[in-house]
Amino acid sequence: MQRLLIANRGEIALRILRACRQAAIEVVAAYSRVDEDLRHLDLSDDTVCIGRESYMDGDQLLAAAISRGCDAIHPGYGFLSENAEFAARAESEGLKFVGPTSEQIRVMGNKSEARQLLVEHGVPVLPGSAGTTDDYNLVREVAVKAGFPVLLKASHGGGGRGICRVGSADELEAAYLETTTQALNYFGNGELYVEKYLSNARHIEIQVAGDGRGQVISLGARDCSVQRRHQKLIEEAPPPGIDDTTLQSLSELCCSALANLQYRNLGTLEFLYQDGCFYFIEMNTRLQVEHPVTEEITGLDLVALQLEIAGSGSLPITQSAVRFEGHAIECRINAEDADFNPSPGKVTELRWPGGPGVRLDSHLYEGYRIPHHYDSLVGKLICTGNDRGRALSRMRSALDETRVGPVATNISLHREILREPGFLEGGVSTGYLESIVLQGERS
Repeated sequence: MQRLLIANRGEIALRILRACRQAAIEVVAAYSRVDEDLRHLDLSDDTVCIGRESYMDGDQLLAAAISRGCDAIHPGYGFLSENAEFAARAESEGLKFVGPTSEQIRVMGNKSEARQLLVEHGVPVLPGSAGTTDDYNLVREVAVKAGFPVLLKASHGGGGRGICRVGSADELEAAYLETTTQALNYFGNGELYVEKYLSNARHIEIQVAGDGRGQVISLGARDCSVQRRHQKLIEEAPPPGIDDTTLQSLSELCCSALANLQYRNLGTLEFLYQDGCFYFIEMNTRLQVEHPVTEEITGLDLVALQLEIAGSGSLPITQSAVRFEGHAIECRINAEDADFNPSPGKVTELRWPGGPGVRLDSHLYEGYRIPHHYDSLVGKLICTGNDRGRALSRMRSALDETRVGPVATNISLHREILREPGFLEGGVSTGYLESIVLQGERS
């Protein structure tokens, strides 16, 4: 692998560029017209404009890679990172796709199919549908059998969209119509599946890496339970309050299942955890936004690992070589107001924190204008310590030191959460932010 196109933007594009620099891989940065001031463009070996808001245009991205002499493409996260057709077309053009095979993306992208596949390998799942359907009568039958409340979920959903909680049979028909409409609008497929809703669950995920030839290793677990609108806000590793033996057993089960599939590159299996039991919900076949917390407790560069697997077809490390030390926590810095509405605009005040155990992944700089066209994520603040208490202490200090203005951000919300007794105790559920913070029960 000698020359790679980054098919993404923002902080993750900068993150990929840095890993390529370390691997002596030339970088071509694709960008849309509204992104001509992105920080990583000045650091790239070459740039190519792909039009206006075009990161979803596979034709443009592939043409850019080919015209600039690239032999590889990295999709980052979001956009086309889990688009099986894009991955297949990239490889048909002779490009190395830094990720799983197109078939693996397709299978795992269909959440119902992924669920059935992992059930066959002993991975526990929630009560619910055996497959997808666009038949309301079947949805009702499964929901009644599973017992309310349930979740209706778009089979091809993602990013927190296409999910609806249904509290009773009386609410089901309206929820069904709403969710199928969302699924068609966002994902082009109206099929749904039903899952039992857990009222006090945590969101736990297992990070894995595979060589595509049957070797799969675990890189540990993360807790991503602090969420707003089904989207993660704070992540940490390892998950507090869950013993290592339990997590190791779950990791081994995941690795065994994916080894049988000859899974390639990075992947994340997501679970709900309640009353001592894990339930698989979906798999993400890409680099995760929250990958830095895993990097901080393992000492591994996950993007470099992706590049190595894509380039050589082998894992550079074995399971026995993976070591976990300390605790890491990440706060996603979003340009949004108190009601989670996007807050675009020019950044004229910027002060980032520093010191031991403090890491920042961001593309912001003074004078940069945050566009309204894309996700509101503008940075990730990651703090580490030899234990959770030290990591949290560093994060509180780092957040107090941070200034981004005059655009609105969620920094004050992060400060509040990191001083809230329930969060400090550890092990909060996915409903924590709504029930504890947003309803005024604040410390």
